Amino acid sequence: MKKTLLGCALIGALGLAQVATAQDFDDRWYLSGTAGFIQNDSDRKVDDSPIYALGVGKFFTRNFSLDLDLTSSNPTKDGNDLHWSSYGAMLTARSHFRGADRNWWPYVAYGAGVLRHDESFPNQNGGQPIKRKDNNLAAQVGVGLQADYSRIGMRTELLARYDADDQSVNAPREDGFMDYIAQVSMLVKLGQPAAAPMEEVAPPPPPPPQPSCADLDDDGDGVNNCDDRCPDSQPGQTVGPDGCPVAVTIDLRGVNFDFDKATLRPDAVETLKEAAAVLTQYPELRVEVAGHTDLCGADGYNQKLSENRAKAVYDYLTGNGVAASRLVGPIGYGESRPLEATAQTFPACKSETNRRTELNVQN
Repeated sequence: MKKTLLGCALIGALGLAQVATAQDFDDRWYLSGTAGFIQNDSDRKVDDSPIYALGVGKFFTRNFSLDLDLTSSNPTKDGNDLHWSSYGAMLTARSHFRGADRNWWPYVAYGAGVLRHDESFPNQNGGQPIKRKDNNLAAQVGVGLQADYSRIGMRTELLARYDADDQSVNAPREDGFMDYIAQVSMLVKLGQPAAAPMEEVAPPPPPPPQPSCADLDDDGDGVNNCDDRCPDSQPGQTVGPDGCPVAVTIDLRGVNFDFDKATLRPDAVETLKEAAAVLTQYPELRVEVAGHTDLCGADGYNQKLSENRAKAVYDYLTGNGVAASRLVGPIGYGESRPLEATAQTFPACKSETNRRTELNVQN
C-alpha cells in the first residue's frame, strides 16, 4: 500500500509540473520536507519502512544545487518488536538538466554523509535488551525529476544508498549494506527573488544643430540661401554672386573674318579646335552660335553676312563631334552688337574685332 501511494505521488508531481509556469533560474535558499519509503538490505533483517527528512538547500548555478538533509527511519526487526532506528545528515549535490521552455526537468543526485544506528537486540543473559549505538559513513546516488512552481518546488527521486555499517548485530560479518529509497520532497523558497539588473540605457544623442540659411543651397547653384536673390535658378545655369543667372559669352577670340568674307581663316580653325574640345569635355553645356559684322555696309547685307559667318562656325563644330542638339542657331546679329564703335566712313569702319563669332552659353 505504501509503495502504491509513493508511485501515485511521483506521477502526480510530474502532472503538475507540466501545467506550472516556467521561470528563470532562482538562487533563493529553500527549506525542504521529504517523505518516502526505504527498502532495507535484507541482510539487516529489518522490515522496510517510511523515511523522512528535513533539509535546506540552494541553487548555486542554473544547473547545480546542494542540499543538507537530516534523515530518519525507524523500521522494526523481523519477527519481534525490538527497537531499530537510523538517522543522520546527508549532503547531496544534484546536477540538473533544465530545458529553456519547461519548468520541470530530470537530474542526477550524488552525496555522502554520516548515519547513526540505534539498535536493540536480545540479552542472552536475560533482562533488558542490549542497545548498540554506532556512527558510520554513507554515500548515495540516484536520479529524479524536479518541478518549479515559483515559490514552491517538488522533487521525486530514486536513490541507492550504501551504509558502511560494520557493527550490525544481525549481520556481524557484513561491512556495509545497500538500501534503496523512493521519496518525494517539497521545497519552500525563502525571501523574494533577486530583481534582474536593469539594463543601462544610453541617453539619446543631442539633436543635431539646425542648419542656418548660410548652410543651405536649395537650388544647388553654389550660392547659399542667405545671399541668393534668385532661389529658383535652374540646375546648370551660370549665376553671379547674388545667385541670379548671368549671360555668359564664350568669345572665340581669333575666329575673325576677312573683310566682306564668311570663310574661316587658318588661325580661326585652330581656335575652333580648342572650342570643340571644351564642348566635348563638358557635354552639359548648350550654346548659341552667333555671328557679327563690322559697321561697314548696308544693314541687310551685314545681316546676311553675319548669318553666314555663324553658319561657318556651326558647320565646323557639328563636323567635329559637337551634337547639333547642343547648339542654338546659327544666328546672325549683323552690325547690331559691335564691341567697338567705328566711324561710318570707309575704311575706318573696317574693325576685325567686330567681325567675329561668339558662343553664348544657354544654361
